[in-house]
Amino acid sequence: MSQEDKFKKVIAHAKEYGFVFQSSEIYDGLSAVYDYGQNGVLLKNNIREYWWKSMVQMHENIVGLDAAIFMQPTTWKASGHVDAFNDPLIDNKDSKKRYRADVLIEDHVEKIRQKIEKEVKKAAKRFGDSFDAEMFKQTNPRVVANQEKIDAINKRFADAFEANDLEEVRNIIIDLGIACPVSGSKNWTEVRQFNLMFGTQMGSVAEGASDLYLRPETAQGIFVNFLNVQKTGRMKIPFGIAQTGKAFRNEIVARQFIFRMREFEQMEMQFFVRPGTEMEWYNTWKETRMKWHQSLGLGDEYYRFHDHEKLAHYANAAADIEFKFPFGFKELEGIHSRTDFDLKQHQEFSGKKLQYFDPEINENYVPYVVETSIGLDRMFLAMFSSALEDETLEDGSTRVVLRLPYVLAPVKAAILPLLKKDGLPEMAREIMKDLQFDFNVQYDEKDAIGKRYRRMDAIGTPLCITVDHQSLEDKTVTIRHRDSMEQQRVKVSELKSIVDGLVNMTNVLKSL
Repeated sequence: MSQEDKFKKVIAHAKEYGFVFQSSEIYDGLSAVYDYGQNGVLLKNNIREYWWKSMVQMHENIVGLDAAIFMQPTTWKASGHVDAFNDPLIDNKDSKKRYRADVLIEDHVEKIRQKIEKEVKKAAKRFGDSFDAEMFKQTNPRVVANQEKIDAINKRFADAFEANDLEEVRNIIIDLGIACPVSGSKNWTEVRQFNLMFGTQMGSVAEGASDLYLRPETAQGIFVNFLNVQKTGRMKIPFGIAQTGKAFRNEIVARQFIFRMREFEQMEMQFFVRPGTEMEWYNTWKETRMKWHQSLGLGDEYYRFHDHEKLAHYANAAADIEFKFPFGFKELEGIHSRTDFDLKQHQEFSGKKLQYFDPEINENYVPYVVETSIGLDRMFLAMFSSALEDETLEDGSTRVVLRLPYVLAPVKAAILPLLKKDGLPEMAREIMKDLQFDFNVQYDEKDAIGKRYRRMDAIGTPLCITVDHQSLEDKTVTIRHRDSMEQQRVKVSELKSIVDGLVNMTNVLKSL
């Protein structure tokens, strides 16, 4: 199945099984805006909870915050968003399609990188256990040549980006022979900058209204509350402030389903450190965040680091954790060393000192910041797309199964009476009432038991608990496991501890 077909299947499955709907669909929808359905909201909440518990609950020096979406407009002037929060856009004259110029270049670089990976895989297959991948990358002429191409393109683009040289950005696209994915044409317009912030107004009448912005990121709400949290919480550096919440960007080139949306949710943590220690903490958080992703058990091959060649104006180091989506490796989470830029800017524009007195060195200073920022919607798509599988069974039949990590699954267990009579539904509902205090469970008595199993497989339910006639006699039930389809007979009195042992987040958090 091609990447495009796989992605279409992901989108179709998300709608068919109540995970994601087009917003305002009965009115033909709103571009790049989506609603989460009955199963989607549960998966999304579980991802958020897992992030929050691991980031806040498991760290004694990280606390939470919920800042308002509306902020005093000067906030965005200080942060640089008013003057510099832009995307470089370019149009193809033949297809009339608009693209982000940087993404076109990044996609071209990724194609070259895939050539390198193909060479490495071929060599690994040829040489077997004795194969040294790093040595091969350094000595194979084709790999070396392709890596030199990548390095040259990245440097050229980084220089153009730093100088805000839009003509040079266009020249890079022309020189690389990048064609429009739709028309195949290389007939490009000039590159233009487009500000991504949504503007709105606050006030009872138009004449007296104040201009406001919908926040394009959650980070600034943390920075302006730095002193409030530090003083009221008696926080000592190093410490972090975490937040989840909605952000809004007027993405002109919004595509790839929920990967890039105009209204999205972020999970961010800003970690305040003593100047001079930021690189140590930057590397620590890179390692910590990668371990968090890998703890979900999808496989290391789904993740990689991408260190930035071009840095934002506020950063002295930046890396992305990229995930292998159906459309290739793309950014899932960013880790940035933001220096003291943000606090200094807000200090200058507000006239209020945003400093910390460090008793260990007897000095006042503006802290440096290391940021971890992950898109909740992208994390949702990563989990959903990697979990969806068409499986061929031993008897030649097939099933669609959503192999979500147990701790993230929307429904932890389904309670299924074998028949709708003989007291089986009554016993099944008693079991459900007992379990639903601790887990999100679902009762289903419609259709044959096989069809019900398939429905639960399709929404990612890890466990199906079947109540049959034997259950009435000896108070035992059958647990059917989603991934292996194996069944085991257990006592009803042991159900709670068995389910808890398989789906409780605590078990995974302990591995961190």
